[in-house]
Amino acid sequence: MQLRQNDKEFEFVAKAEKAIAADLARVDEIALQNQAKVLDAFHAHNVGQRHFAQTNGYGYDDIGRDTLAAVFADAFGAESAVVSPQIVSGTHALTAALFGLLRPGDVLLSVSGEPYDTLKEAIVGKDIGSLADLGVVYRSVALKDGDFDVQAIKEEFKQRIKVVFVGRSRGYEWRDALSIEQIERLCKLVKSLQDDVIVMCDNCYGEFVDTLEPVQVGADIMAGSLIKNPGGGIAPTGGYICGKKELVRQATFRLTSPSIGCEVGSYAYGYREFYQGFFLAPHVTAQAIKTSMLFGAAFDMLGYQTMPRTGAVCRDIIRSIKFNTEDELTAFVRAIQSASPVDGNVTPFAWDMPGYEDQVIMAAGTFVAGASIELSADSPIRKPYIAYLQGGLTYEHRKIALANCLKTLNLIH
Repeated sequence: MQLRQNDKEFEFVAKAEKAIAADLARVDEIALQNQAKVLDAFHAHNVGQRHFAQTNGYGYDDIGRDTLAAVFADAFGAESAVVSPQIVSGTHALTAALFGLLRPGDVLLSVSGEPYDTLKEAIVGKDIGSLADLGVVYRSVALKDGDFDVQAIKEEFKQRIKVVFVGRSRGYEWRDALSIEQIERLCKLVKSLQDDVIVMCDNCYGEFVDTLEPVQVGADIMAGSLIKNPGGGIAPTGGYICGKKELVRQATFRLTSPSIGCEVGSYAYGYREFYQGFFLAPHVTAQAIKTSMLFGAAFDMLGYQTMPRTGAVCRDIIRSIKFNTEDELTAFVRAIQSASPVDGNVTPFAWDMPGYEDQVIMAAGTFVAGASIELSADSPIRKPYIAYLQGGLTYEHRKIALANCLKTLNLIH
């Protein structure tokens, strides 16, 4: 990259960092509280070397699998959890939960607008075995000024609703992620309208960003991916579902088989990386939030629009940056790739990514393929030209990556 510590780009990074010093300190306090919760969960279940062992076959009485789920449940404040390498993505985890909870004729209401592309296909896609194919009714209510549209939601409850779906992050939208406080108010609202409604939260990119998780403020069930926040950059694959015991149980019937649930499921490579990744997750997540703040401060100082705004509390690990042209957007994504430890010599191009409406360009020079807790950036090629930056394993690496972006775009004169 031909960058030196005394280059003008690094001097600018230091200036941006100084401007947000107090905000960075608050992130460390959140990480400390979350680290304590995770450590307590490890101690509560006496995690030892025996839990890391390989298993095979059906995996009956797999102590590593079952204890890992119990640790997740305790740390997240849930009654129950399933954590599995067989969950291939966040979309898979969410889909397993939705298919487990909904039956033909039931109504699914999304109150945070339309889900992101791949999940929406699982809900309303035609002739692919989607929820709509199976007779589930889907409706959505858009957010209003970045918050839930209370009146519109109340109107929807004139009909019985089985599941209310909340997407905590923002997908490819120009808006802030939802806060824990907003989710808590939403849960109280819908429970007052129908006490047996199930609130389900897509928690991807939101784990350990705050000191509380959605299931601790009224959500009944939530799900996410292990190659995002809770995997700590070490988990090689997998996902989780956690919440009320019976709801998690229903989800496991779709994850494996209605007659089996999570009584089975082995992993021949052992569970150490999942435990170790979860232990590191509060710290790694804090590093990602610091990166978001630093990139936001720097690009804000240069006159670009970013989301969330400088000085605001980060509600997930994603930083949205609005660029002026497609070329500028592409150059930014390529600069992130060139600053990556893996495939730093690769030049990303936009392509027809499965499940997405527009071509997508993606920088992902990661140790775990596609891991968005590692430094990455992606964007659909459409107006407005917004890059979605997330992750990174060390804050120091991200400072170098930011300086590389500034140099590549020739922004410091």
